[in-house]
Amino acid sequence: MGSAARGTWLSGDHDLDVFIGVPGGSSLLPALEVGRLAAPEHEERYAEHPYVHANFEGLEIDIVPCYLVEDASKIISAVDRTPFHSRYVSAKIGGLEDEVLLLKQFMKGIGVYGSELKVGGFSGYLAELLVIRYGSFIAVLEGASCWRPGETIDLSAHSSQDHADPLVVVDPVDPARNVAAALTLDRMFQFAAAARLFLEEPGPDFFFPSPPAPLKDQELREELERRKSTLILLEFGGPDLVEDVIFPQLRKAEESVRALFEGNGFSVLRSDADWHRDATFEPPGTDGGEESQLCGAIRILFELEVAILPKVERRVGPPAWEAEHAKKFVASHTAPFSGPYVEGGRVVVEVARKYIDASQLLAARGASLSLGRHLGPALRRGYNIYGGQEILKIVDPEFRSFMARYFSAREKVG
Repeated sequence: MGSAARGTWLSGDHDLDVFIGVPGGSSLLPALEVGRLAAPEHEERYAEHPYVHANFEGLEIDIVPCYLVEDASKIISAVDRTPFHSRYVSAKIGGLEDEVLLLKQFMKGIGVYGSELKVGGFSGYLAELLVIRYGSFIAVLEGASCWRPGETIDLSAHSSQDHADPLVVVDPVDPARNVAAALTLDRMFQFAAAARLFLEEPGPDFFFPSPPAPLKDQELREELERRKSTLILLEFGGPDLVEDVIFPQLRKAEESVRALFEGNGFSVLRSDADWHRDATFEPPGTDGGEESQLCGAIRILFELEVAILPKVERRVGPPAWEAEHAKKFVASHTAPFSGPYVEGGRVVVEVARKYIDASQLLAARGASLSLGRHLGPALRRGYNIYGGQEILKIVDPEFRSFMARYFSAREKVG
């Protein structure tokens, strides 16, 4: 079932989904037990319900129980749609398999393939529907070149539901669902921009780009020196959960820390975050006993224009003619460096800044931020903060590749 059965499975992909169907209304536990028996060395994961994840001869295999229902509108869980998707695409895709493979590899090459929340891109099913809609790989690129936010594709012309997503592709087997709901605005137009460039000047690097090599110490030093900015990295242990649970919280954590910096006067040039599952993280101050309970390292990177601010901070208050508000503003700022005085019609004071060092601010306030249900407790178990060239202490290849991608940051836009 799925792309492997339809001949649209990308060579080199190392994941395979196997669905075990049971009648609607019955228990999924027997199907789950079949998965356990089929893969004795496995781990159980949970999305809407438990499933079995295993590695077999280099393949990552998910054995997923699902309900067999007669109508897609009566599904019990999201995976129950899969048989309907398979039947629909199989009936429409004949003769277009190579077009789908070209589109998927193109999407993979430019970094927009995958509907998981870590990527926020195009699912395989969405790629198949686009080829069915436009008729060929090139026609999809031509169509995407003209996309605007709110673009709607309804293959069966049977949807009456409004969606607010950047791209709306109505599921032909479930008209209430947008197949492109996971696609972000950035990934949508990263694809559209790359489509325009490819149509102007095709090339193999769209399909098979050379990944940046992990940065060596000297290369990392040179990048830091060239940019003349300050990098601050927050690192803590990752909870042992699936990526689609962790990555929404990771983006929330990134935004929370960014807001902390900017709310205290530190200008953030750019930020990024990743979960390096093969890295080893040991909470500071422990003897290593915590390590077994963690899964890799969460790393959130911030690039600041400056990391040290002056002690004095200027605060602009209400208009001077608003007597009551002006009085309260002055009373709330005792012992200022200068002021109060009037400038541009407003009351101004110059006061002492509480935090002048960005790393100290993060150390003092980071653990109290709202970082998500699982990442907040994970951070409070212990974390490291690296500033500037201190990040050279982190040598694992995942992190050094992450830094290489961060510094290159070049997409096929124009």
